[in-house]
Amino acid sequence: MEWRKCYLDVILVPLGFLVTLSYHCYLWHKVRTQPLSTIIGTNACGRRFWVSAMMKDNDKKNILAVQTLRNVIMGSTLMATTSILLCAGLAAVISSTYSIKKPLNDAIYGAHGDFMVALKYVTILCMFVFSFFCHSLSIRFINQVNILINSPPDSMNIVTPEYVSELLEKGFLLNTVGNRGFYAALPMLLWIFGPVLVFLCSVTLVPVLYNLDFVFGSCGKRDLKCNGNGGDYV
Repeated sequence: MEWRKCYLDVILVPLGFLVTLSYHCYLWHKVRTQPLSTIIGTNACGRRFWVSAMMKDNDKKNILAVQTLRNVIMGSTLMATTSILLCAGLAAVISSTYSIKKPLNDAIYGAHGDFMVALKYVTILCMFVFSFFCHSLSIRFINQVNILINSPPDSMNIVTPEYVSELLEKGFLLNTVGNRGFYAALPMLLWIFGPVLVFLCSVTLVPVLYNLDFVFGSCGKRDLKCNGNGGDYV
């Protein structure tokens, strides 16, 4: 009897998560092997050229560099704030009385016992906490770049454009991972209303992300590599 109640959750939720995970494994492979066919690789190459240009002509472009990085920090701050607010909301729901969550039980498919309800909320909470953690680290790295990109030239050549670019790429990598964690948590958020919505949302999310992540047309067929190393894009 218990299996009949939760078989949809056991099948559809892992299957939806597997669809999203498979797409991101494919995206990672493309970024490693054909970086300029993806938006991530193309943007990474552009950022390296941007850092080099900002540091080369720092006297004229220092304000532009600071304002650009500030806008990136504001975006990461917004996502981090949204994630932690959703965590607070979920924590409030978890700590609420069962009578508040009870009306949902008659309107959803799948299991909705005490254990399954706790599993749903804890899973979603962990995903949003992970997104918040990534965005917080991203802000840390970009703040370091904000200072170092305006540092004057030194005789020992410690702060180089390559070093600043590496820090910036770490910040953007964490920003991307945080965003993807947030996107993956959205289908899981629908798990509250049943496992069918989780699977449908995961399947719908993949083509949307595909159109946002890949460069189409002649631009996607370029074989150029930034710094001659495809691994620089990851």
